[in-house]
Parts: sequence; structure tokens; C-alpha cells
Amino acid sequence: MREFFKYVFATVVGIVISTVLLFALFFIVVIGLVSSLENDKTVLVSSNSVLFMNLDQAITERTPDDTFAKFLGSEGEKSIGFNDIIKSLKKAKTDDNIKCVYLNVSSPNAGFATMREVRTALLDFKTSGKKIIAYSEVYTQGAYYLASAADKVYLNPEGALEFKGLSSQLMFFKGALDKLGIEAQIIRVGTYKSAVEPFITDKMSDKNREQVTAYVYGLYNTFLDGIAHSRKLSKDSLHHIADEYKIQQPKDALAYKMIDGLRYKDEILNELKSLSGIDQKKNLKTVTINDYAKNVAADKNPSGDKVAVIFANGDINGGEGSDNTIGSERISRTIRKARMDNSIKAIVLRVNSPGGSALASDVIWREIVLAKKVKPVIASFGDVAASGGYYIACAADSIFVQPNTITGSIGVFGVIPNFQNLLNNKLGITFDGVKTGKYADIMSTNRPLTPGERLIIQNDVNRVYDSFITRVADGRKKSKAYIDSIGGGRVWVGTDAVKIGLADRTGSFNDAIVAAAKKAKIKDYKIVEYPEIIDPIKSFMETGTDKVKTYFAKQELGEHYHIYEQMKSAVAKSGVQARMPFEIKVQ
Repeated sequence: MREFFKYVFATVVGIVISTVLLFALFFIVVIGLVSSLENDKTVLVSSNSVLFMNLDQAITERTPDDTFAKFLGSEGEKSIGFNDIIKSLKKAKTDDNIKCVYLNVSSPNAGFATMREVRTALLDFKTSGKKIIAYSEVYTQGAYYLASAADKVYLNPEGALEFKGLSSQLMFFKGALDKLGIEAQIIRVGTYKSAVEPFITDKMSDKNREQVTAYVYGLYNTFLDGIAHSRKLSKDSLHHIADEYKIQQPKDALAYKMIDGLRYKDEILNELKSLSGIDQKKNLKTVTINDYAKNVAADKNPSGDKVAVIFANGDINGGEGSDNTIGSERISRTIRKARMDNSIKAIVLRVNSPGGSALASDVIWREIVLAKKVKPVIASFGDVAASGGYYIACAADSIFVQPNTITGSIGVFGVIPNFQNLLNNKLGITFDGVKTGKYADIMSTNRPLTPGERLIIQNDVNRVYDSFITRVADGRKKSKAYIDSIGGGRVWVGTDAVKIGLADRTGSFNDAIVAAAKKAKIKDYKIVEYPEIIDPIKSFMETGTDKVKTYFAKQELGEHYHIYEQMKSAVAKSGVQARMPFEIKVQ
């Protein structure tokens, strides 16, 4: 009888669990369908409307499907692709229903090159004669860089404007590894390939400090140039204001002409009503940039001549990847599809990547070479297109960068951890075994490399580096010796990359598209975006556990989540890599 009840109980539990899982799956599918219907809806824009641009959200390469966020109830965590912002502002220029733009930004979640893309689009919008009003209670430096493009910049009378210059900090793990008894065995090519420094030292080397100084000042010059031009202030005076930390109180920002006035929100709303032609006693009519973007989504089934924009965003790895990582299989298949589609007359490869697997980078490079033989291929670089990110694009007909793009980092390294001290001396774990040859257990992580093993790996790294500089030399029509002289893992800012021949010109994402169409000799064309955004339901079913972990980690760690990401990424960096020397966090 006891066995009977045990089986009955087990059956009931199984039925309950199955029912819960089925209900959860049904719930997810329903949310996905509802979300898809909502995303497909166009938004009605009333006459005399204000386009509300909240840019405190994440500005990504492409607007993601937010089904998963809605499922978790995090409606406030929105994000939008910079390309959708650009398209929306372009449409709003000629939309009679949009009378002005209200720019609200305190702390944008975007890189400097991405912010420059948005800023350029804001300046272009102003050529329509319509006004942009910027207002915030607090402006970080990135926020002010965007806001300075507005016709009027206002600050809350009790608010704050940050203007202090840029700084960059790198994280080093050597002290922690020493305490744990872990040795990072490094094989690299290039004195500037400093991706390995966090594992073997506790501070920057002289070479690394040299390149970090160069790119931080490069970013700073672009930052000051933009503000100086829009605010009609001299670059030298802006540098002095930042260097002496002159903006300490809201009134200081007004005194130094960094802003146009100190206002409360109600005063801003009244000004927006006047600009949009709304009676002061009536409510302001607004449409958010996120909603407005739904009206200008890319054509799903366009006919006629096309320019294909292929987004390559994130770390480069083998396999399919995701919307936030570059999978060599998915991206190379997409390039191949665009190459074989006769209606596609040109390709724009949009790269925002710090690099990753050298092998995966080469797989993608090969498809660019093949595509280039039959139609124009133009590369457009975002915030970062370095190491493997540069590798995949070096064969393009032309490379466009922003002045503050970080690129180059032509170098290769390998990391093989040695856990012997941790396992043997700290945990009391030892190993013994049998092998049929001297190198049968090469790459073992429970002992140090032998001189012979280190030589084998060094030769492999040298071979990959030689392939890398050969690809770049062929693509850029330079000698290998020259590419090696500017390579060695060194990072360059966009303006310098143009000077030394790693890129062809500074220009926006739209400039790259226009150049691609011109080279293809087409005037009337439609833009198609690839690869297709991964279905959120499918993505959740395949990687739901990881997404939930990430979501709650972000909730708990907040602004410190990036430190956790760097530590996790550092552990994952094994094997031969063509990767950015470090994660850039400039503030």
C-alpha cells in the first residue's frame, strides 16, 4: 500500500509540475503574440505634437524586441537602436504634425561614437527650422554632449551639470589571481596587446599608458569640438572650465554660457506648448521616440534595388551567436545570402565589436572577400571596431569611422590558466595519469606549460598574427611591414586611424550607406537590415535561464554590473584571441 501511495503521489506531483510548465509556456507565447501585434502597430501622431526623446535608455545598435522585459514586468527598462533614432528624426523633419523636439537626458547608456551619430541626426533635424529644447535636472558629461546640440539647453535651478574632463580606468586581476594561486600563462604578439596585462601586472605598462592616453585625448577633442561648435564657445575656454572644475553650482553653468537658463519643468512645458502651437491651458501633445520609431520601421518585403545593412555587434565567437554577439555561422551566412541576392546592389557592414575568436573572425572575413568581388562592400564602424572587429571588415572597399571610434588593436594573444597552486597547495587536489605522447596533454590547466609546449603555442599565435596583418595589408593595399609597424595590438581613435590608413574617412552611418549606393551606381533604393532579429520566444526557450540570471544580477548589482561582466569575461578568455586589449569605460 505504501508503494501504491508513493507512485500516486509521484504521479500527482508530475502532473502538477507539467501543468505549471505548460501554463508558463502558454503565458510566454501569448505575451509574445500580443507584443508582436503591438510592435507592428503604427502610432497615430496628433497635429501640433512634440517628439519626446528620452535618451536615458540604452541606445543600442538595433532596437531589440522587449517581449522578455515585458514578461519580467520591467517596462521601464527600454532601449532603442541608434538607427531607429536617426530614421525617426529624418522623418520628423518633414512631418507637419511634429512641431519640435523635447530632449530629456541625464545619463545616456551609449558609447561616444553612438552618441555622435545621434547628435549628428539632431543637428540635421534643426536644419528644418524646427526647434529642439533640452532639459534635465542633472546632466552627466555624455548627456550634456547630446543636449548641447539643442537650440536651448535648460537646467533645473537646483540641479547639476557635470563638466570635468574624461578619465579611463582599467581593472587588474593579478592580485586576486595570486591570492587564489592561479597563474595566467600568456602568449602574445605585440607590445601594445595589453589585453593580457590585467592577469600579469597590477598597473598599466608604459606602452599601454601611451595608447590609453592617446585615445582618451582623442575622445576628449571630439567631445569638446562638438560642444564648442554648438554653444559657440572656444575649445580652449571649455578645456579651462573642465580643468579648473568651474561648474560647481547651477548658476555657474549659466554664467559660463553652458546653458541658456535655469528652469523648472512647468516652465519647460509652457515653452513647448508655445513652440507647438498649443493653448497654455491645454495639455501638451507628445509622442515618444520609441513609439514614433514604429512608424518608420524598415520595409519588410521591399522590391527593387536594395542596400543591405548587416549588423555585426558584440564579441566574435563560433556558431550562431545572438543579437548581442557575433556568431561566425550566422553572420557569414547572412553575408553570403546578401552576396547571392541579385536585388541587393551593395552591402554595408556595420561593426561594433571588441573582437574575439581569431578563427571565427577569419570565417567572416572570407565572406566579405567573396562579396566584394561581386558588389560594393562598405564598412561603418561604431563605438568599437577593434582586433577581430577590425579583422572582419579590413577587406571592405571603404571603411567609415566616427572621429571617436576606437579601432585597430591588430594583435593576437592566448591565455592558458595554470591552476596547479590553487588545486595542489590550497585545495589539496592532485593529479596523476598516463599519456601516449609527450604532448598528449598540452593545454592542461593543472600544471605549468613546458618550454616545448610554450614554443608550440607561440608559433601558433605568430601564425595567426601573420595571417591577420596579411589580411589587413591586402585589404588596405599596404605592405605587411607597415601594418606590423602600426599593429602590435595598438589601439587608435578614429581620426588617427584615417591618418595612418586603417580607415578611409570619418563619416556617419548614413554616409556609409550613401557611399555604398553611389559605388553601386544606384539612386533609388531601399535599405534592408540583416540578420533578422531573433524571435524573443525562441530565444527565451533556448537561453531562458541565462536571461533570468542576467536580469536578476543587474537588479542586484546595479551600476556595478559591468565589474561582474568584466570578471566573467576575463575567465572566459582562453585560447587564441583577436580581442580588444581592455573594456573601455570612459567617464
